[in-house]
Amino acid sequence: MEWYSFALISALFSATAAISEKKALFKEGALPFSTLLSIFNLFLSIPFFLRIDFSTLSALPLAVLLFKSILGALAFLCVMSGIKNLELSGALPLLVLTPGIVAFIAFILLNEALSFYEISGMALLLTGTYILQISTMASLTKRPQKGIFEPFKVFYRSKGHRYIIGALLLFTVTSILDKALLGRFKTSINVMMGFQHLFLAIVFFAFFSISTKSPIAIRKTLKQSGRIIFVIALLTIVYRYSHFLAVKAGPIALVLSIKRTSIFFATVIGGKIFHESYLMRKAISTAMMVGGAILIILF
Repeated sequence: MEWYSFALISALFSATAAISEKKALFKEGALPFSTLLSIFNLFLSIPFFLRIDFSTLSALPLAVLLFKSILGALAFLCVMSGIKNLELSGALPLLVLTPGIVAFIAFILLNEALSFYEISGMALLLTGTYILQISTMASLTKRPQKGIFEPFKVFYRSKGHRYIIGALLLFTVTSILDKALLGRFKTSINVMMGFQHLFLAIVFFAFFSISTKSPIAIRKTLKQSGRIIFVIALLTIVYRYSHFLAVKAGPIALVLSIKRTSIFFATVIGGKIFHESYLMRKAISTAMMVGGAILIILF
């Protein structure tokens, strides 16, 4: 199977997982949900451990993978908290901003020149984000916009948006570490899938313990939403495995471009399922943002 087939599979399963996560988070808290999901993911990752040649393992790639898993756990928790506090169609599209943030940071800190396509892509990202925020603000405040800068004020004050921004910054780092592990360190996909989910389960269990939440919360989550969380775990394993296969075999820019379409699918389909407001406007703004991200990634 070609790399682009794996990328498309990853995008479709990722979109389905996001919609299912929103459904589960109507009932559950972000941390108990994420902790139980990490346990299910670890259980489903056991076959990958059986295919690992442990004699080839070295400490440095595992240390990088552990660091990446800690950041990934924080990013995932931020996304789940954002999805819980915002409409799915208002939260997910903001994750498309990652390429624009990377390009802007490189321009400021590394003095890298921005091409015409990158500038055009950033303009699309900003325009799409502004339109999205107008729709989100109307959903949150239930009143007309009072000024041109009001969507940014609502964005700044919203707890859900702060979670998404945190996830954006963390995902920027984890994307780079993924490529380093699969490319420079030649880490096998079995090691990535097995140890990443082991580390994520340990990290989430540590977060849960530090938060002083009772184990009863996990049992309650298992009883209320165990079935749908297990389905989400299956979807997660498939989209992560497909993503690693695509990244290992194909150009990272093209893989990420295809993967970004998952956000458009999740926004439109999820918004329709959950009867979210201003869906057509959000769909248009999301399409603009995905187009802007693709311009930055490809050119």
